[in-house]
Amino acid sequence: MSRSMITRRAVLASGAALPLAAASAGAVQAAAPMMGSGMSRFNRVGLGGFEVTTILAGTTPRPDPHSIFGLNVGQDEFAAASKEARIPTDVAQFFFTPTVVNTGNALILFDTGLNAEGTTAALGEAGYSPDQVDVVVITHMHGDHIGGLMNGDAPTFPNARYVTGSKEFDAWAAMENEGFESKVRPLAEKMEMLEDGGSVAPGITAMAAFGHTPGHMTYMLESEGKQLLVAADFANHYVWSLGYPDWEVKFDMDKGAAAATRRRILEMLAAEEMPFIGYHMPWPGMGYVEAKGDGFRYVPTSYQLMLEG
Repeated sequence: MSRSMITRRAVLASGAALPLAAASAGAVQAAAPMMGSGMSRFNRVGLGGFEVTTILAGTTPRPDPHSIFGLNVGQDEFAAASKEARIPTDVAQFFFTPTVVNTGNALILFDTGLNAEGTTAALGEAGYSPDQVDVVVITHMHGDHIGGLMNGDAPTFPNARYVTGSKEFDAWAAMENEGFESKVRPLAEKMEMLEDGGSVAPGITAMAAFGHTPGHMTYMLESEGKQLLVAADFANHYVWSLGYPDWEVKFDMDKGAAAATRRRILEMLAAEEMPFIGYHMPWPGMGYVEAKGDGFRYVPTSYQLMLEG
């Protein structure tokens, strides 16, 4: 009998004994409990002399995504695009991802999530406390971006100054909106208003991206020759918005302007091979854009930006 035959038989015999051994062990040790799905709530990378951290302020499934994305296309086209991307058509997972930038001189928070609790919990896991935040930048005033500004009647970030686009502030101030009145209005006297091209801090520049809301802004980060775009909500889904930038989105207040803005920014990101952070991109929210046909393709970052730190 060959040595290889003996070895195979020995392995098979020892394998057959495993269920008995496991059963015996189970009498004295319970099986590990099911934990459910989970993920880290922060992701930190370097960008030149900056540290850039995304924090997961919340995530939730949303049913019937075709009632949100692709409003101007039929169900068959929506289903075909989803199948090609291997994602379901009956539900989508939403992510809410503020960004923290440490410039070395200031800690700057971009957007504040749905509520103070979720954002401060994620901030804490990243190693920061609300009182350390020097600047809060509001890219636009949808509820999932301003929800964490106030904690009850008190500002969540007590030592911060606040920055937003002047066009955005004026538009929402003229509406009847409970979120604006309860979250933004109490801080209005502390807010600095920016125009397109305005500076939040050295190396952080506002860039108009109107359409999703009247004064929606993105922000270009630049340090030591490295660039990254904090892109907020110019695109709300990694497939249905990037792959099909002309598809209408329920949340876009001016759908035509939003589509034009989306295509313009995607073309820039693809041409410059520049990373971006999307507030609703799959966690941890960082990726690149590649041109694909008449649309674009999302390419998540791997370790590229880790090498900057």
